[in-house]
Amino acid sequence: MSEIPGDLKFLKSHEWARVEGNGRVTVGISDHAQGLLGDLVYVELPEVGADAKAGEQIAVVESVKAASDVYSPISGKVVEVNSALSDKPETINEDAYGEGWMFVVELTNAEEVNELLDPDAYAEALENDDH
Repeated sequence: MSEIPGDLKFLKSHEWARVEGNGRVTVGISDHAQGLLGDLVYVELPEVGADAKAGEQIAVVESVKAASDVYSPISGKVVEVNSALSDKPETINEDAYGEGWMFVVELTNAEEVNELLDPDAYAEALENDDH
């Protein structure tokens, strides 16, 4: 498993959120999640303008093994999607925390960020899942 970047927040369901400082949050799935799924073959992204609600399904990733819902870690409006993933979903496998980002949400409730797991708490949750 790769190192978990210190600037991210997480859901236990393996989505990450990077607060960009301009009221926007970039979202993707963790390296751990992509490793469990295996080679991704399809990504269904939300529409720009869609309402994201914290903890609710907003996207789908499919691999050769399974399809998995992606949940939004925060609430707001989707303002950007990584459309390059439509042609190259494997980018998530290659760079889950970088070029494999999925969408950007403009926050409606900044307090929700504080409810997410920090990298240490997420790493601890992963350890507990493995036992």
